[in-house]
Amino acid sequence: MEKLIDIVAHFCHEGRVAEIAPLGAGLINDSYKVTTEGQAAPDYVLQRINHAIFTDVDMLQGNIEAVTRHIRRKLVERGESDIERKVLHFIASTTGKTYYEAGGNYWRMMVFIPRAKTYATVNPQYSQCAGEAFGDFQAMLADIPDTLGETIPNFHNMEFRLQQLREAVAADACGRVAEVGYYLDEIERRADAMCLAERLHREGVLPKRVCHCDTKVDNMMFDEQGRVLCVIDLDTVMPSFVFSDYGDFLRTAGNTGLEDDPDLDRVNFDMEIFRAFTRGYLSSARSFLLPVEIEGLPYAAALFPYMQCVRFLADYINGDTYYKIKYASHNLVRTRAQFKLLQSVEGHSDEMKQFIEECLK
Repeated sequence: MEKLIDIVAHFCHEGRVAEIAPLGAGLINDSYKVTTEGQAAPDYVLQRINHAIFTDVDMLQGNIEAVTRHIRRKLVERGESDIERKVLHFIASTTGKTYYEAGGNYWRMMVFIPRAKTYATVNPQYSQCAGEAFGDFQAMLADIPDTLGETIPNFHNMEFRLQQLREAVAADACGRVAEVGYYLDEIERRADAMCLAERLHREGVLPKRVCHCDTKVDNMMFDEQGRVLCVIDLDTVMPSFVFSDYGDFLRTAGNTGLEDDPDLDRVNFDMEIFRAFTRGYLSSARSFLLPVEIEGLPYAAALFPYMQCVRFLADYINGDTYYKIKYASHNLVRTRAQFKLLQSVEGHSDEMKQFIEECLK
């Protein structure tokens, strides 16, 4: 705790620190709750930024500062109440930046949002809340004047992911290509269609927006009445296609099975979750969405299980060098499950299009 107190001392916080304790179970950053004495000063969240993943910390924090500043401005313009709980507030360090480097580690502090909670439950109610929240997040940032950087370059670039797979196949480092021919053929058969977004962008038809790029139910804070306060975990906020936030949520929330389910009979696309999320998303995002973006939503629902299938398969062929595995064929099992989800999404294509049209009437 002595070390953490020293880190906290380099941030321009209010109040005297009473306690610093681990907070949550984040997979990327280490988080701590900093409790201050008395009621006058707020509590804080101290985080060690994982700079192995987010290699340009200055860009990362610059993105977050631009986004939170713009959202705060939008909330004021709307005449919202309780604004301090509806947008994250990162505080400056003694260097003037919203991060501090010490011993090769990078730290940041934000004000702790009181009386707020997150939910990991995926059901139609929370899925509709997620759709509304992430759609509104994009809508508020549709006119942001700042130019954001890519905190993880090519994160959702389908052409790049396919190139990675093809390089893995060419190298065949572990002699595994022969056993996965079926999946390689199915991936290549869809490759041209799945790279639609990149082609439309080059043609000047499809814009990049400021997107969250990690849309999960538990990346929202709720108030005491179960209403969404704000979107959190902003590290992956960067320029992308709206398909990123839409399709990535449905890949995880809309799967009736597990991401690595060995029983493919359990893996299907949950249309009830699709309808709830889509209803919420369009209610808040349609104000800025272009026709090409709306038309591409069913494509986005298929794109993300396809992309994850490509990534898992490339890692399996490479010898499991990226994703942590629990057993030798884990990445292949993940590949099969994602491909089954993709097939299920494809089977609902017409139904999705029809529902989207009904939402817009």
